[in-house]
Amino acid sequence: MKKKLLIGTSFLAGMVFVSLVLFVLIILLGNYVIDDKKLVMDTTTKIVDEEGNIITRLFIENREKISLAVVPVHVQEAFVAVEDTRFYNHQGIDIRAIARALYRDIVAGAKVEGGSTITQQLAKNVFLTNDKTWLRKTKEVLIAMNLERRYSKNELLEMYLNRIYFGHEAYGIQAAASLYFNKGVNELTVEQGALLAGMVKAPNAYSPINHPDKSKQRRDVVLGAMEKRGNLTAEQVKRYRGRTLSIDVNRFTEEKSYLTYIDMVIDEAQLRYQFSNEELLTGGYTIVIPMKQSLQEHSYSLIRDNEYFPVDNQDAEAAFVLMDIESGGVLAAQGGRDYVRRGINRVNVKRQPGSVFKPLAVFAPALEEGAFHPYSLLRDERLDYAGYSPRNYNDTYAGEVTLYDAITHSLNAPTVWLLNEIGIDRSIKQLEGFELAIPDRGLALGLGGLQEGVTPLEMTKAYRAFAHEGKMIEPYFITAIYDQQGKWMAGVNQEEKEVISLQTAWNMTRMLEAVVQEGTGKSGNIDIPLAGKTGTTSYTGVKGGAKDAWFVGYTPSVVGAVWMGYDTTTSEQFLSGGSSYPTVLFKDILNGDQAIKREVSFQKPDGVDELSPPVRMTKIDDLTATLSMGGKGLMSVKLTWTGMNDTRVHYNVYEVYKGERQQLATVVGDHQFIVPRPNPFLTKTYEVVPYDSTTRRAGEASNQADVSFRFGFH
Repeated sequence: MKKKLLIGTSFLAGMVFVSLVLFVLIILLGNYVIDDKKLVMDTTTKIVDEEGNIITRLFIENREKISLAVVPVHVQEAFVAVEDTRFYNHQGIDIRAIARALYRDIVAGAKVEGGSTITQQLAKNVFLTNDKTWLRKTKEVLIAMNLERRYSKNELLEMYLNRIYFGHEAYGIQAAASLYFNKGVNELTVEQGALLAGMVKAPNAYSPINHPDKSKQRRDVVLGAMEKRGNLTAEQVKRYRGRTLSIDVNRFTEEKSYLTYIDMVIDEAQLRYQFSNEELLTGGYTIVIPMKQSLQEHSYSLIRDNEYFPVDNQDAEAAFVLMDIESGGVLAAQGGRDYVRRGINRVNVKRQPGSVFKPLAVFAPALEEGAFHPYSLLRDERLDYAGYSPRNYNDTYAGEVTLYDAITHSLNAPTVWLLNEIGIDRSIKQLEGFELAIPDRGLALGLGGLQEGVTPLEMTKAYRAFAHEGKMIEPYFITAIYDQQGKWMAGVNQEEKEVISLQTAWNMTRMLEAVVQEGTGKSGNIDIPLAGKTGTTSYTGVKGGAKDAWFVGYTPSVVGAVWMGYDTTTSEQFLSGGSSYPTVLFKDILNGDQAIKREVSFQKPDGVDELSPPVRMTKIDDLTATLSMGGKGLMSVKLTWTGMNDTRVHYNVYEVYKGERQQLATVVGDHQFIVPRPNPFLTKTYEVVPYDSTTRRAGEASNQADVSFRFGFH
């Protein structure tokens, strides 16, 4: 008896020891396999505009994590009913489910039912492969049991619902609800929750998009499982099964017009804020951007329209960028007419700027020097500068022109003359202020003939100084970045830098307005205030051919640039038209934006002098000289003419006798003059010469008027 008792005790002790060893082994092996970092799920990053509208999603797995608290109870019950009905009662494995599955497999002679719990499925999806070995199954059980020790049932169900695949690149129940029903998971109805729960077994086979009949059949199976578990009554199940398969597919498609901008957002996140590409694709961030969707889409439509290109250049490329003047936020960007992700982004490609460079390299620094003003006279002649002899585009020269007119009509000869006067070093210093690193040191840089060129984004950034009180600001594509919990992680912190005086900026704005109103930038139509500059670079390989065509301009609220040309210019591939094409394109892009179209005028800043319009003297051809009684003597001669209502125009009055002229007076603010006590026996004539006091330049002499007699008294 004692021997039997001893054997029994020993056996019991052995069983306890083996159990303890197995328990410790389960814990150790499970803990060894579990890596908490793997439980951190890849989550979709959203890019949204400043109103919260989703622009695009960045992901490896399209997943938006949600809390179990927002998942309706009836949706939770659907998944538990069909996937693991005893989920809340077991410790990771369900012995009864395994036995039932094993029995049915034996009866069927093949594997027809799985016995995996929700926790086992989570373990397999996170930590293991899909191989069918006993070792893998053993690890699955061990990990599942340890997961049950570490986490609550609600935590496990939340991880499961966020991780499972629902087909069509949707991971997690929130992405699935959005894809199939265009709603949040919190809005899912009973039958919709049942449909999603039914897909877990085979997401592609039960896809309501590709296989609606099978999907409905599977949904009805889940509803039956919910009835069996006590979640629904028979009457409810009958009603829900009678409902049609109603889906509202919200399949995510990438908007082609956004591709350039999205790439520039990714670049900025990496370069300015040091986010890796993997972080962006898996971190579940919310990136807020300043893009204006209407402008982005409208500019994409127009830049692809052949009507905006020369007839012979329907295959030419183009780039466009537009920035908010106040903030520096980029509102729209197009890197090409058929831009592809991570392709050639022409917003950042350096090109020869031509005459759009003149205001930056020549005119602004000349005004800053103080020796020149908008109505200073520049030499307009074809001169030779040690072998460099620039010519005007029409090869005609006036001898002298104002700085104002040199900008307005984009004259090359006076521009280079002015650059030579102020010096290359002064120009380079100013360009460095505009943050343009130019290696060139020749006079050709004044006409935009550069070794490396500049980008449309650089030109936009530099012209902002003209548009906004002489100050530059850094363009940005990201307003802010938030993590999954909504915590601010990074974002723009702008600082302005003064590069030219307020007075110079205002004078440049007025002169660049004239470019659009009466100069080289008048092509096309626009009803809002616009200042800007055109530019065309010649292709010497073909007479009349061009390499690059530009327009850079701004309104009171936005500044931007358009470039046109070929990536590589050859004798078979060159522009047959110039800057009028990008000018029209730029204007029509702005014409499509209602907010911009409401702008009224540029507002003169306080503390600056207004730049009056230029004096445009016209020839006087109606001078009359009338002899009459009275005046300052017995007789007098009254001279009258039609003049300008501009006190800046003075009138020099001359008396002509025997071929010699004698100035009698200078008249200001009037169009008549009384010659006192004339000698009626001497034949004298008179003429008037207008004089521009701003340029100190005389105009063309009037007609010579003979004296006629008129009765009467003054």
